Amino acid sequence: MNTTYRARRWATTGAGLALALSLAACGGNVGGGSDAEGEDFPGGDPITILVGQDPGGSTDLIARAAAEGLSDDLGVPVTVENKPGANGALAAQELAGEDPDGHTLMVYNGSLAYITPLAVGEGEAPDIADYDIVTGLSLDDYVLVTAPDSGFATVEDLAAAGRPVTFGTTGVGTGSQLSQELLFAQADIDATAVPFDGGSPTLTAVLGGQVDVGSIQLGEAIEQIEAGELTAIVTFAEERPSYLSDVPTAVEAGYDVPVQQARAVFAPKGLPEDVMTALRDGFQAAFEEEAYQQFNEDNQLTAWEVDGDEVRETWTSNLDEYRSVVEEFGIELGGE
Repeated sequence: MNTTYRARRWATTGAGLALALSLAACGGNVGGGSDAEGEDFPGGDPITILVGQDPGGSTDLIARAAAEGLSDDLGVPVTVENKPGANGALAAQELAGEDPDGHTLMVYNGSLAYITPLAVGEGEAPDIADYDIVTGLSLDDYVLVTAPDSGFATVEDLAAAGRPVTFGTTGVGTGSQLSQELLFAQADIDATAVPFDGGSPTLTAVLGGQVDVGSIQLGEAIEQIEAGELTAIVTFAEERPSYLSDVPTAVEAGYDVPVQQARAVFAPKGLPEDVMTALRDGFQAAFEEEAYQQFNEDNQLTAWEVDGDEVRETWTSNLDEYRSVVEEFGIELGGE
């Protein structure tokens, strides 16, 4: 399998997950329509982009950067509204109930599509079939980090710890959890997950020695790594990110653990074709802005500006791939 195809199939993650949440009825406006005329869109009315994570995190910042460019192109205010909870499932539930008129969108984390379903019961996670997908946005790599005084610098060090290792995750059913569960299962390391609600508290726990290691999105950890406040053990990219070229990947270390966070823009099901076209064109114009490209570079993000059909195909394949590997190694993402 070539690496480009594999990277797309394994593209993946997000914030915390409330396991008790059931979204089985989250069908939204399946098959619905809209009175909006595409040629008039957006008609002077503002657009809201929902974010299922807290302000200041990677998903929030990405949404705001894209919103600014979209606003410039469409000539209307585009605001970001944070609706954190359940790894983005609460925001997805709200999106499904909105009119499919193009005025309510969501930055949807890939982990909610292809990792969260493996951590909850059938029907308890949103189904991407219940939404229209406007465009892909970007990919974000994960890096396994530890405090400099932990005594760990390699995967082999963790295996030789002589005791159970604790690892912080950004939430249950996230790429942060899955990347580490897969690595430790393949390396035969006795390890216990300690879930937090997002990257910031996970980072704090690693820095403070509350957990031995943690898998955190590169953009959230790079500053502390460069400052020597964190030691990067491996990244979970297919190939070494240019932003951290001196750190090996887990794949290089001999483990089949490529995990990335992917993000895309979702809309309620039933978006009129001409409204969809206007939104896609608007986001494409945003992607071409120098400020947006600089934002991606500054935050160690890889552009993934593919169309909605490719997003759907890739994420569906990811879910199948991860379900298979989780079953192979007997991993319980939701806990015992």
